[in-house]
This record gives sequence, structure tokens and C-alpha cells, in this order.
Amino acid sequence: MNTAADQNGRVADAPSDNWVYRILPPAAWPYAQLARWDRPIGWQLLMWPCFWSSALAANVLAERGQLSVPLFLFHLFLFFAGSVAMRGAGCTYNDLVDEEIDMAVARTRSRPLPSGRVTRRQAKLFLVAQALVGLVVLLCFNRFASVLGVTSLLIVAIYPFAKRFTDWPQFFLGLAFSWGALMGWAALAGWLSLSSLFLYGAAIAWTIGYDTIYAHQDKEDDALVGVRSTARLFGENTRSWLIGLYGLTLFLLFVAFALAGIGFLAYVGLAVAALMFAYQIRVLDIDDPAQCLALFKFNNKVGAILFLGLLAALPFA
Repeated sequence: MNTAADQNGRVADAPSDNWVYRILPPAAWPYAQLARWDRPIGWQLLMWPCFWSSALAANVLAERGQLSVPLFLFHLFLFFAGSVAMRGAGCTYNDLVDEEIDMAVARTRSRPLPSGRVTRRQAKLFLVAQALVGLVVLLCFNRFASVLGVTSLLIVAIYPFAKRFTDWPQFFLGLAFSWGALMGWAALAGWLSLSSLFLYGAAIAWTIGYDTIYAHQDKEDDALVGVRSTARLFGENTRSWLIGLYGLTLFLLFVAFALAGIGFLAYVGLAVAALMFAYQIRVLDIDDPAQCLALFKFNNKVGAILFLGLLAALPFA
């Protein structure tokens, strides 16, 4: 096992100056890498639909004089904690499923499992520990939201296998990663609305778009090992597909905002997000892995802008 991780304890595609390597002891690094704590973009992208949904519900409840601000803020903290825990659990599960594939891909063969720095048993125990943290977070919500959260586990379980049977694994990722667009509303309001369903659809389209950009990093290795993706499916037409996917995202967000009766500032955030999407489409070079990774991470800013717009639109803001 001749990997970059054998030499310095890091994985090939992780930043070496991350806080994980400055604060945690080296013995804990493989577990932090399993959970992707050294790559926060994953939990950030998982968190934003939760935040959007919670803020959308907060706007509606505030307009009715029914919003508890402390509860809203507590929910934001829970969604942050839950996103870190469940993204970590999902990545650990994904690594267990994909160990052989990761061995065959240059970017991933230095990960803890294929490099042999953790055993499958250790990874499974770590998976359970993270899932328990997620369960504790889930039980802090109302019963409806808790049950809704549990139902997402079926999609989460299917996703790692999707790349084996469909050219659209990013769609399955979208179904799983966007579930928070339902959870935020359910947790704060205790029910689901048509607005939250449109928000869920928007988050799915957004996820397919940004993860297609991400998948272009691995398209050559994916072709060799038979892994399917929208990056390989779209190929040279990726820019056109992104116009459609990001355009659909904006349309569905607009409908969600309109149905909820959101204030003007939320639409300002939507307009800024539209410009950020246009920038990604304009500069994208699908044959530049470093740029693909940078544009993928850029979507964290998109998520933040949309949330800040919804926050600013609160009637008492």
C-alpha cells in the first residue's frame, strides 16, 4: 500500500493545513478523514437546505405572530450538529461500500480504509457512534419531524450503490442531501407545506448541478472502473445541462418563496445566487480538476447567500 497517507497521515485530496491536523492527535486522523471533518464542504452543503427550510418556515410563522425565536435558533444549532454527524456517518458508510472502488481511483486510494489505516470493524463502530449522535439530534425535534427524518435513511442507504446501476447517482444524492429542505419546515411548523416541497425540488436540482461539477474530477478513473455519473453522461454538454439544472433551481426557489409570501430581501438573495450560478457556468472547464473542485466548493457561498436573504426577509429583521 504505497499511498500519500503512508507518508504523512493525510489523504491525497484533503488540505494539509486543516484544523484536524493541527488539533487532533495523529491516531484520530483516520477517523476524522472517514467523517470528512477535514473537508467541511460536505456538511455545509447538507446543512444549507435545512437552514433555508427553517428560515422559510420562520418567515411564515413570524408573519402570523407564532414564531419562537429561541426555538428557531436552537433548531439552526441542531441542524448544524446533525449535518456534521450525519454527513460523517454517510461518508463512513460510503467508504465501507466503496473500498474496492476507492483502491482503484488515484484520488481516493489514500483514504483510511483502502490505505489500511483503519479496519472495517473500526469503521463500522465509528459509523454507529456518529449515527447515534444524529439520532440524539433527531429526537430533539417534534415527533413528525423525527419520523420524517428516519424515512430518509432508505435513500441514504441506496445512494452509495446508485453509481453502479444508473447514470444519475447525483439524483439519488440530491434526494438524500436535500431532505433538510423538508426537515426545517417540519421541525419548526410541525407539518409540511407545498412551499417546502418546491424547496426540496430546488435543492435536488442544485445538488445534481454542483455534484456533476465535482464528479468531473474523477471521470477518467470512473470510466476505467465502471463508475457511472452525470459528469460522464453529460460530457461536453455539461454547461448546457447546468443552465437547465441551475435554472430549475432558481425557478423552484422562486415558487417556494412566492407560495410562502416571503419578503423582498429573500428575492435579492435569489438574484445574487442567480449571478453566482451564471459565473460557475461561464468559467467552468470540465477538464480542469482543480477548478471543478473550486467551483463545487463555491456553492457553499450560494447556500449562505440564499439563507441570509431569507433571514433578512424576516418581518422583524
